[in-house]
Amino acid sequence: MDYYGSQMSKLIEQLASLPGIGGKSAQRLAFHIIHMPKEQVAQLTSAITEAREKVCYCRECFTLTDQELCPICANEQRDHKTIMVVENTRDLAAYEKTGKYEGVYHVLHGAISPMLGIGPADIKLKELMQRLQGDVNEVIIATNSSLEGETTAMYISKLIKPTGIRVSRIASGVPVGGDLEYIDEVTLLRALEGRIAL
Repeated sequence: MDYYGSQMSKLIEQLASLPGIGGKSAQRLAFHIIHMPKEQVAQLTSAITEAREKVCYCRECFTLTDQELCPICANEQRDHKTIMVVENTRDLAAYEKTGKYEGVYHVLHGAISPMLGIGPADIKLKELMQRLQGDVNEVIIATNSSLEGETTAMYISKLIKPTGIRVSRIASGVPVGGDLEYIDEVTLLRALEGRIAL
């Protein structure tokens, strides 16, 4: 049943089609937008339109940027001989927030998943191998600890090892603040295997 008229219903429907936005959240957002000053709404729509038109892949690491090279790849202070491989731009942002990683990245835009029909050719693996033709000392594989992430990590490792470039995998284990009794066996085993001397 249409409670609000076609324009409001259309706005709610469009907002609800976004990932992570359910019907009630879409309704709240729609009401918020309707009550915003018109200039603010214009800025929001302009930002969405411009981002869609101007954001593209960095030609080096394939993260999302509005320039040919992203700020990380363009930064000569970064260690361009160390490449961290991540599944998506959100993962890159998470590592950047730590402020501790000084190397560069390679964004795959996915992970190998035979169940979903995603193979090595469907992610940015060929582009990674092309980058490794240059001067690279280490590749850090920072894919998720999911089945797809592990499959992707193993596949990349097998591709890179014959080149002589060092390949490492991020550690995984017990999260800070986690109670051991609630953590699954695989995570506990990884934490034990990845233990370090104190």
